[in-house]
Amino acid sequence: MARIPITKKGYEALPELERYKKVERPKNIRDIEEARAHGDISENAEFEAAKERQSHIDGRIRDLEHKLAEAQIIDTSNLSTEKVVFGATVTVRDLQSDKEQRYTLVGQDEADLKNGKISVQSPVGRALIGKRVGDTLEVQTPAKVAEYEVLNICFEKT
Repeated sequence: MARIPITKKGYEALPELERYKKVERPKNIRDIEEARAHGDISENAEFEAAKERQSHIDGRIRDLEHKLAEAQIIDTSNLSTEKVVFGATVTVRDLQSDKEQRYTLVGQDEADLKNGKISVQSPVGRALIGKRVGDTLEVQTPAKVAEYEVLNICFEKT
């Protein structure tokens, strides 16, 4: 199975697994027991809701366990800023609008466009990989072909 790249910061943000196991699941088990104590479970909305929540919790636990098991933490502390690689923060200039944008290339589960974190698997992320300062790239977007120039490559401290 393929390893899933993740930054150290992203890996450390996954402790929600423990919360699901130690807080959410036990609370939900109590909710099921309480709903069951109300009598006939065949028409008990509280029981059905608690069972549905249990299914969601168990699914989320499996998903997080899989992600943690397959995670490959990429240490960016000693990487060169010579070219764009996973974990790099890249400043680009849109050649049509002359606006600068800053992106950090992260794993798919860490992507958060509002905070400038894009997946290396996104069109922009894939186009940036391997580029150097001064290189230009074209990215096909749903609306147009965007052209960017790489202005800076760095690694943020974690």
